[in-house]
Amino acid sequence: MALQEEFEQQGIWLFKYRGVLPIIILVIGYILYLRSVMNPDLYFLEGTTFELLCLSVSLIGLGIRIYTVGHTPKNTSGRNTEEQVADVLNTTGIYSIVRHPLYLGNFFMWVGPALLTANLWFIVSFCFFYWIYYERIMFAEEQFLREKFGSIYLEWAMGVPAFFPGFKCFKANQLHFSYKKVLKNEKNGLAATFLIFCFFEMSGEWIKNETNYNYVFIICCILTVLLYGILKFLKTKTNVLNELGR
Repeated sequence: MALQEEFEQQGIWLFKYRGVLPIIILVIGYILYLRSVMNPDLYFLEGTTFELLCLSVSLIGLGIRIYTVGHTPKNTSGRNTEEQVADVLNTTGIYSIVRHPLYLGNFFMWVGPALLTANLWFIVSFCFFYWIYYERIMFAEEQFLREKFGSIYLEWAMGVPAFFPGFKCFKANQLHFSYKKVLKNEKNGLAATFLIFCFFEMSGEWIKNETNYNYVFIICCILTVLLYGILKFLKTKTNVLNELGR
């Protein structure tokens, strides 16, 4: 099999199981985090300020996802795993400065917990693994878009970077921001972010037999989990969050 076809097949397979990557990273990161807690000399940074900095990095990623999803039409920029879906080609807003904004957002969301481990080798390894993993997915996605949209896609892709934004080419969004679409699609990420940070931080205190909990994490975790439950109910049992074309 030619390398191009091999990359595409790998990308298609990884696309279906891309939700597995965070779980693997989370387990490894959690083990390293507890190791760092039990061996404080391994920390290159620590304390509440550092924890909030790590959380801020994850929230930047979530913000990128929210901005992206909020300005896109139905059947684009989704969480589908079975196959690629794109009714239209997004070329304005954040898609005018970067071709894969959701994967950029995912990177920041997951590098936050990686930083929390305070393990430099793990952080570097995570970045390398993320690059290899998502490079294949992006390759397969672009093959799909090129076959579906042809010259329109090629013309757009030639002027827009794949992963590192180029801000000089920004074009205003064609659609208004849909908070309903964001509430439906990004509630998982918001709740998961605070759950992870709260779980890591509280586990660290238990390991040290201390109770100096970061109550910002605890309060935000409780609130976002409650919000997730409410939004899940509204999504499945009502039409409150439905919006035509979004």
